[in-house]
Amino acid sequence: MFFCAEIKHSCLKYTLLNMSISDEDFREEYKPLHIPAHFKDAVTEQDKVVFALAQIGEGTAAEVTKELSDNGETINAEDILTHLFDKGLIKGEEVNGEMSYNLSKITRANDGAVDPDLLAPDLD
Repeated sequence: MFFCAEIKHSCLKYTLLNMSISDEDFREEYKPLHIPAHFKDAVTEQDKVVFALAQIGEGTAAEVTKELSDNGETINAEDILTHLFDKGLIKGEEVNGEMSYNLSKITRANDGAVDPDLLAPDLD
């Protein structure tokens, strides 16, 4: 049995171990984030917070809240970011006593070459 204070993301582990959830419900609850293309396309508060985080790339809840404010929204992003982090949908790390969040987007293309035969020989 897991306790929330012991292990990172343990609340999720405890929930998954101790309740039965259908595959469909699980996929809906833990589906990947959708980042709206434009702020006006963001319907829910979560969408607006995700859009703001995408705009700044990486930042604290206060920085995301400021970005939202710059777009005319009065949303406190902290609870939403914490919830998304606890579900494993965004990344975060503690920096100077504050959580800094990001979407773990790939920002530059891989410039290396891959030999598929070395990865999975005899699979074709």
